[in-house]
Amino acid sequence: MIRRILFATAILTLAAGPALAEEPIIGSWKRSNGTIIKYESCGTDTFCGTVMTGQYKGKSIGSMSGKGGSYKGKVNKLDEGKTYSGKASVKGGTLALAGCVMGGLICKSENLARQ
Repeated sequence: MIRRILFATAILTLAAGPALAEEPIIGSWKRSNGTIIKYESCGTDTFCGTVMTGQYKGKSIGSMSGKGGSYKGKVNKLDEGKTYSGKASVKGGTLALAGCVMGGLICKSENLARQ
């Protein structure tokens, strides 16, 4: 009887593993200029980015909502003082950010590397 309970517990734990996994966007990412950005959960399916190094250390770069490696939200471009409507995707060790302002007239993109 005890073996059955232990076996059932082990199966349930393994089955729950993927559901408990962190979203791919969570973690630290390095920009091409060396600045580190950290994304953390800040709500249900919402992830907030914070600058961890450099001139804008401690500042928010916006938030993204989504799951499974595909996200949408707002990105603050601190050096320009602009907020972009953006999207992000995570593939392997790369976070691809893209965003537009003025109804899509001005768009920018950037790839960050997982740290």
